[in-house]
Amino acid sequence: MKRSPVPMIELRGIETFYWVATLGGFRAAAEKLHTSQPAISQRIAQLEDGLGVRLFDRDTRGVRLTAKGQALLAHAERMLEMRHDMLLVARAQNAVSGRLCIGVAETIVQTWLPALLERVHTTFPDLVLEIEVDTTPVLRAHLLARQIDLAFLMGPLSEPDVENLPLCRYPLAWVASPQLDLGVEPLPLVKLAKLPVITYPSSSKPYQIVREMLMRAGVRAPRMYGSASLAMAVRMVRDGIGTSVIAPVFLGKELAEGRLRLLEVAAEPLPDLAFTATWLRGTDSHVAAAIARLAVQVAASEEGGEGGTDRFYL
Repeated sequence: MKRSPVPMIELRGIETFYWVATLGGFRAAAEKLHTSQPAISQRIAQLEDGLGVRLFDRDTRGVRLTAKGQALLAHAERMLEMRHDMLLVARAQNAVSGRLCIGVAETIVQTWLPALLERVHTTFPDLVLEIEVDTTPVLRAHLLARQIDLAFLMGPLSEPDVENLPLCRYPLAWVASPQLDLGVEPLPLVKLAKLPVITYPSSSKPYQIVREMLMRAGVRAPRMYGSASLAMAVRMVRDGIGTSVIAPVFLGKELAEGRLRLLEVAAEPLPDLAFTATWLRGTDSHVAAAIARLAVQVAASEEGGEGGTDRFYL
């Protein structure tokens, strides 16, 4: 079934309607809006045509709102108030103030979080940020309990009243110390499993996916070290304790200096780490939504940056 086109209604016409109704006549509205009376009449006619209703009854005594015009007047007033509020925010970006608690996965801390904090300070200088760095499962629990206002985590979350914006994706890879003599590549998973596999915490998606890959390859009881400490995980891999599945975005320095190397493995591709900015809908969520949109912009411009390995949570 073909839908009829939605009529175009200009805000100027709504403003004219409001002032004609409030001031009681076309002439008074024309003076208020610094235009001519014919222009006012034309705007009202266009608005009535767009809405498909008559807004005023006209007679020798002047103009009076129709019943439909009376019902629409409150809506017109709210629309003008919204325009006013929008202009205030646009003209005074630093109007956003107060305190916002953001939960951040370590992956984000190691890449573009500093750039976002600088951007937030420039855009909203009166806003105070509290930063909580933790694993995605903990951040999820704290967000749903409203202990934090916004989370940058491996998402999206599907719970009711949750909003998600895609942020960035980082590929995973198999990594090891050059000191390990692992044999000819590509390496089978069964051979890699002779040593522990060091990766993200046991509650994380990467841990669970790697464990399932190993078991499908015939490794009955995979030895896996799940670590919430990035510094500890990288140190164990450098020391040759085992191989690792981790995001190489952290490892630019180690790879360049030859302290770690990427492995070619005969296995299905590893998934990317996908991150979202996630918050709970509510009457007070507009600040979280604004910071989330800034984070999307910063992530797009900073994605691929390299960080160190002196942080504590993956």
